[in-house]
Amino acid sequence: MNEFIKFDKIARLSRNCVITEKIDGTNAQIYIGEDGEFLTGSRNRWITPENDNAGFARWALEHKEELLQLGSGRHFGEWWGSGIQRRYGLEEKRFSLFNSGRWINENTPECCYVVPILFEGLFDTENIYHTLLALEQGGSIASPGFMNPEGIVIWHEAARVLLKKTIKNDSSPKSKEK
Repeated sequence: MNEFIKFDKIARLSRNCVITEKIDGTNAQIYIGEDGEFLTGSRNRWITPENDNAGFARWALEHKEELLQLGSGRHFGEWWGSGIQRRYGLEEKRFSLFNSGRWINENTPECCYVVPILFEGLFDTENIYHTLLALEQGGSIASPGFMNPEGIVIWHEAARVLLKKTIKNDSSPKSKEK
């Protein structure tokens, strides 16, 4: 007899969400093991200073003692700024942690930033539209004065899912934009 698989509960759409600025850089992660193991990664692979991704592994090793303050676990973020994607008018590169709900209320290492929260409240297309419009008209919150931000990321708490919406070319995959 086949194993019984139950049908998961369906999350309600009208629940809380958190909208953050989507920063256009390159995905990065820091893994800190319970035993102090320290690894750096991109979206798809582990990286090292010899096989790096835009200098992130080298930067992370230079800031290892500070980054260990993040504690054990996987810490995902965006590596962005000078020489990466939109560059945001910066002369340096930055690492911004994604988990804003956690890091906005905890002490982050001085070498880290946190993606800015733009809205917290009920998931609603009007709230999403107005948040995206404010970002488009007012420019980046992560890099004030930069007037070409990429878009937003929506964290739907009940569904536990991330969604993104870009200011330009939202209906096309990024690979088709070029």
